[in-house]
Amino acid sequence: MSDLKLKYKNYLVLLIALMIIVPVYGQKKKKDDETTGPVYNDGVIYALPRTGIHIKVQAVKETFQPGPYAAYAEQLLGIKNVKTRPSVNWLIEEVTMETFSEPDPEQVHKALGEVASNINLAPDGCIAGIYAEQTPVAIKKLPTNQVGQTSGISEPDYFQYYTDSPLYSAGDSTNNYRPVKLSEEQKISKAAQRILECRRLQFEIAAGLVDELPPDGEAYKASLKELKKTEEDYMSLFVGKYKTAKKTFGFDYIPKYDGKSEAVFRISEENGIVPASDLSGKPVMIEFDVEKELNQKFAEMAKSDNPAAGESGVYYRVPGKATIRFIHDMNVIATGRATIAQFGTVAAVPENLLLGNHALVWDPETGVISNILLKKQ
Repeated sequence: MSDLKLKYKNYLVLLIALMIIVPVYGQKKKKDDETTGPVYNDGVIYALPRTGIHIKVQAVKETFQPGPYAAYAEQLLGIKNVKTRPSVNWLIEEVTMETFSEPDPEQVHKALGEVASNINLAPDGCIAGIYAEQTPVAIKKLPTNQVGQTSGISEPDYFQYYTDSPLYSAGDSTNNYRPVKLSEEQKISKAAQRILECRRLQFEIAAGLVDELPPDGEAYKASLKELKKTEEDYMSLFVGKYKTAKKTFGFDYIPKYDGKSEAVFRISEENGIVPASDLSGKPVMIEFDVEKELNQKFAEMAKSDNPAAGESGVYYRVPGKATIRFIHDMNVIATGRATIAQFGTVAAVPENLLLGNHALVWDPETGVISNILLKKQ
């Protein structure tokens, strides 16, 4: 009888134990099932902006064409070392810069949870605000860049239609007054004579040696000016002509994260200002002197001990500063100072600012939080 009671007692203890263990196991299994089930992280994708530089280059093209009588310049006029070969020279007159912003492919994020339903995006996909009023965005005009010479038209011959003297001279009785064609040497000699005559007349007018002086001061100036112009026209037949033309080119450049120096465009003797990919020219390098000390302090302060930092997937950027230099043939041709977004630091927005009590506004150019407002309850 005692054995039966002992068995009954053991059975009762086992039954009670099972009644306690089974619900706990069921709860644990249910919790495990919830943990290992599908987890959805749907949200709104956005980007932080990066900074680009629109570079405008104003250059001067200087073209030289030698005169057709260059070989006689020293013999007839005493002018030495006259250039006898045509040449083209390009000079950079001015370099200007203007920054612009665009989405940074290295900083694409996803806002999660309730924040995603209250996020404002700019037309280019960059974050503009959270819990903030949508501000109208002005449509920017798209600049068009001229990046090289597209015309194959050669430079005109400055002397093609210039006639310094008649091709024929009047005949005389020896040839029945028939026109006589002048030789090339005679034409060149007459051109040199006219230069000397112009110089002599300018001297005589200025010295008052002419028989009849100009009637007034304006006529005096006009006479000297016309004589000077005639002298220069004939002189160009011996020393050649220079022609200058200004041209404007544009390039868009995106600074790298490390601020590494590289060629931004090139100067070609034949084609002028050309893209960096055109190896026919000498490179113009762009260099950045980044404010490293400032960036280091930003990076140190951006670190967070909060394990929940970044859970909502919302980030902002503190941009960096840099001095920009353009260098050609070891010479600095232009400098500037600008705010460059990608030289800065990216940090998570504090979670307590994303609970709906604050309105946050991002600067569309740099990605920094430009305004934090406490919303009225």
